[in-house]
Amino acid sequence: MKLDQTLRKFVDPLPIPKTLKPKYKDDQKTYYEVRMTECYQKLHRDLRPTRLWGYEGRFPGPTIEAEKNELVQIKWINELPKKHFLPIDHTLHGGEHAPEVRTVVHIHGAKTPPESDGYPEAWFSYRFQETGPTFQHEIYEYPNKQEAATLWYHDHAIGITRLNVYAGLAGFYLIHDYTEKCLNLPSGKYDIPLLIQDRSFNRDGSLFYPEQPTPATRDTPNPSVVPFFAGDFILANGKIWPYLEVEPRKYRFRLLNGSNSRNYTFTLDDEESFYQLGTDSGLLEKPVKLNQITLAPAERADIIIDFSAHAGKKIILRNSSPPVNENTELVMQFTVSLPLSDKKDHSLPKRLARKSLAIDQPVKGLRYMTLDTEQDQYGRPLFLLSNKSWSDPVSDHPRLGDAEIWSFLNVMNFPHPIHIHLVDFLVLDRRPFDVERFKETGTIFFTGPASSPFIYERGRKDTVLATPGEITRIKAVFEPYHGRYVWHCHILEHEDYDMMRPFDVLK
Repeated sequence: MKLDQTLRKFVDPLPIPKTLKPKYKDDQKTYYEVRMTECYQKLHRDLRPTRLWGYEGRFPGPTIEAEKNELVQIKWINELPKKHFLPIDHTLHGGEHAPEVRTVVHIHGAKTPPESDGYPEAWFSYRFQETGPTFQHEIYEYPNKQEAATLWYHDHAIGITRLNVYAGLAGFYLIHDYTEKCLNLPSGKYDIPLLIQDRSFNRDGSLFYPEQPTPATRDTPNPSVVPFFAGDFILANGKIWPYLEVEPRKYRFRLLNGSNSRNYTFTLDDEESFYQLGTDSGLLEKPVKLNQITLAPAERADIIIDFSAHAGKKIILRNSSPPVNENTELVMQFTVSLPLSDKKDHSLPKRLARKSLAIDQPVKGLRYMTLDTEQDQYGRPLFLLSNKSWSDPVSDHPRLGDAEIWSFLNVMNFPHPIHIHLVDFLVLDRRPFDVERFKETGTIFFTGPASSPFIYERGRKDTVLATPGEITRIKAVFEPYHGRYVWHCHILEHEDYDMMRPFDVLK
């Protein structure tokens, strides 16, 4: 039975993910080992420990920090059980594979060689022999040849990404550089990553994930992928509605929407303002003052909240994106109860970072991609990119170093967050078009003027919300590596079936 009772709010302190220490570090590289294991963790004071999968046995996983141009090697080790504890749909790509527990790690937003990018079919597991299990691993290299940014790592195995991430396989990966360090931004204990996710539970505290969509028919496979998942409770860093005691000063928060399907629109009590410092792939040119910000799955935002004028007060971080109710409208509470540890405050610089080089680079290619849906043989929605499935031949071949404009034509009635591996990009604009005419004739007829990107997405991005009935345009430079990568919807239920496509960057 699903847990439907109201839990007490703001009774657990916010966990801060620990920073992972390397196994060794020298002038050539920094080397880590990260094990994926099953674990049990209390997600709320009044729940029993919940069965989870975690990197280093933690949910979220430990934070990995790197410097720009620092070569990082990570040995990812799969020590997970033989059977999955969430419902496996064996009709999906990858679902026919044995063993059913498969993992491959993708550092989302990282510019990596293709062999270390976490290609969905590059999964690894373990082997059971007479003497017992032999745990499998892969060693990936991350050159970190990019500017300071808030990235994250998560599982990317074909057909079960939604289940592995829901089980707990996610964590932060932060890149720092000299420019960021010179800005006197809040740092140390005043720089806090916030992984926001939603979960549902059974009454015994175990994770609930639906086995079938609603409504289902007698032909629907059991278990079956669902087209969308919205959990009943909101978690921050692995706790349901936690609280954080803060000093009356500026704090930097690295917001990450790590949910499978849900969007979040974040606000503070009384529409209190805050400042945005960065988007997915790095710092903005200058801070932006906001009263709210919307993040789709996988999107990030660096923000500063100034608690200086709120000593003794409690401020709630809220969500207003549907589906929303009395449980899912609350995220966490800030309690401004700590004394100032020192009088030195951090600054809010007028300038943060240089503009993206992609702005002025000549465009060498234009691509039009449709976001489509049809029904499969069981009557379930099947989501596609350019009317192609994952297994269809590669159709997109940008050249190394070229700038291209990709236009996403969303012919559906709901938005999709689109993520492109390898690159960061600029959101150019969105423009409404006649969807029915396009479906009938294949011609684009615009029905209104183009609109600029939202104020909170005018920086380097790696994920963009392709809005319904509009053409969303982005500009990317395909560098610094060539080889095979993927682009996909980051609603994980869509990514698993079948809204993901490979592309090849050619020399």
